[in-house]
Amino acid sequence: MPVTTTMQPRLTQVFRFTRRRYADGVAELGYAFDDGEELIERIRFPQAPALPAERRAAFDAALKLLHLVAGVSYYKAGVPPKIALDDGPLDAATADLLDALYLHGLAEFAYRNKLDLRSRIAFPRLSPSPLWGEGRDEGVASPQTSDQSAAPNLNLPKRTLVPIGGGKDSLVAVEAIKSIGGEATAVWVGNSPLIAACAEQTGLPMLNIQRELAPGLFELNRQGAWNGHIPVTAVNSAILAVAAILYGYDSIAFANERSASVATLEYEGQQINHQWSKGYAFETMLGDWLHSHVAADLDYCSLLRPYSELAITRAFARLTPYFDSFSSCNRNFRLLGPKPADRWCGQCPKCHFVFLALAPFLPKPRLLAIFGRNLLDDETQTAGFDALLEYQDHKPFECVGEGAEARAAMYALSQRPEWAEDVLVARFRSEILPRLRLSELALEPWLEPSREHRVPSRLRPALATIG
Repeated sequence: MPVTTTMQPRLTQVFRFTRRRYADGVAELGYAFDDGEELIERIRFPQAPALPAERRAAFDAALKLLHLVAGVSYYKAGVPPKIALDDGPLDAATADLLDALYLHGLAEFAYRNKLDLRSRIAFPRLSPSPLWGEGRDEGVASPQTSDQSAAPNLNLPKRTLVPIGGGKDSLVAVEAIKSIGGEATAVWVGNSPLIAACAEQTGLPMLNIQRELAPGLFELNRQGAWNGHIPVTAVNSAILAVAAILYGYDSIAFANERSASVATLEYEGQQINHQWSKGYAFETMLGDWLHSHVAADLDYCSLLRPYSELAITRAFARLTPYFDSFSSCNRNFRLLGPKPADRWCGQCPKCHFVFLALAPFLPKPRLLAIFGRNLLDDETQTAGFDALLEYQDHKPFECVGEGAEARAAMYALSQRPEWAEDVLVARFRSEILPRLRLSELALEPWLEPSREHRVPSRLRPALATIG
């Protein structure tokens, strides 16, 4: 049904989670503002098998989580002061997870729209716990209340769902799992031809799930709804948790690097991280929640968590068959608006960062052939690279590496004759380098893995193939 044309989303008082159902491979998720018409989102799972009876409870729990997590796309349209669940309040661990996700996952949205969500986001819960901001560190996973016993072991098949995004990181993860003979499926949500082509090139079995946003959301946008960035990785993670139970997989292995946990900036006492749902805090909270609420043997992790972006680009530099098909350019994945004529627009922060991060590890002619131009010899790109270096600007609100590793990559190029005279490298050497400490510019420390990760024992041998 269409959204009432007189609704003013920003004046609504309650955001409601109304109902959810699953039948014949289609999940329907219902939401509403106040007493308005339902907004129905649909998730389509292709060639969905019959659900084994022993997985029914796990599936229902995962579907409920998906309903709650996907609601972030709709809640942000009005950010009303009350959240209501038609089927009743949540246990403390689930409410903690949702409070954290909505607060931190929408932090960039709130920052850009000059909103403070800290007093608004409070999911109904069965038992009280401290509010966010009172005795908790922002952005850190809190200990979860042990109000539910561990979920059973379902003896899920030992195979892995590997999300494909079309960029270098997921391809490094795919090849690492393939190198140890792991059984895996390349999975993606949506209808991007670029992602489909990359998935096909991996040679893995493929699973393409479709997410159909409620048409009423776009009508709300036309009526003045709030808009902005949402934690889409969290939504995709919840979709894949449902898929893992439905199709039978014991692990979901994303390709999120350790720098995803680093905030873009701090504003009024809150860390603002564009990549919060790719970070380690969310990974920990969701992984623990799946173990306690869905299945003890369903692991959720990032295979690349120990590695920096520079270490991952070094690994990708060995994967030459993908050079002419991958792309991390954000403009390729816009819902609306123009796409680049080729795979790289050459203007967005992702293009800038991937070019800079690959440059120390690829022959210059090969890198220029991938991008079709030399981004570091173009004076009009100065502001974009300054932001990556955190020079007179903060890191972009994009999925890019830390400022310190961008500076290390640029310093490495400044010491190489084939790059040293390019206009932005020369400017770095003359204007920016004198302001930096040489001891903090070494490339090598960025290539060492950390020990912080949640990779299950079955997949840990793959880690050695990355570094």
